Amino acid sequence: MNNQNLNVLINEKRSLLHHFAAKFTADPDEKEDLIQETWIRALKSIDNFVQHPKLMSWLYVIMKHTYINKYRKAKRTTEIQDQYVVLESANTTELNKGINKFMAEDIERAMNSLTAENYEIFRLFLDGYKYHEIASYFDMPEGTIKTRIHMVRKKLQKQLKVYRLN
Repeated sequence: MNNQNLNVLINEKRSLLHHFAAKFTADPDEKEDLIQETWIRALKSIDNFVQHPKLMSWLYVIMKHTYINKYRKAKRTTEIQDQYVVLESANTTELNKGINKFMAEDIERAMNSLTAENYEIFRLFLDGYKYHEIASYFDMPEGTIKTRIHMVRKKLQKQLKVYRLN
């Protein structure tokens, strides 16, 4: 698909996508972000769906998943910030220095127990790289990367369970 045809398609479907976005949010900036993110994700496979009769259904599902993922990420961030505030207010400065030193040593020990490849995969994940970026870097299937990250997280959680809040 060439750029001109793509521009025509985007312009044709813009009002309908705006209508879809209104179902998720009333904020005009958030609507615009949602529409743009939907197109960014859809462009990866747009050639398969351009003439497909369910193009708009496909775009709606992408938009819905984008919104849900954004909501979940915001919720996790809020929960982490709330836990941090509770921990900050509950501990004294002296106590924090001692606990932080032990925690840092335990985390480092747990991370060093990983294989070199799993350590590097998890480090890239923590640095904010996407699954597909890590997969292409290691020349592995994306599913393998997801599985390894999941397994590393479970292993680290088990090793560091003493630091769980609840």
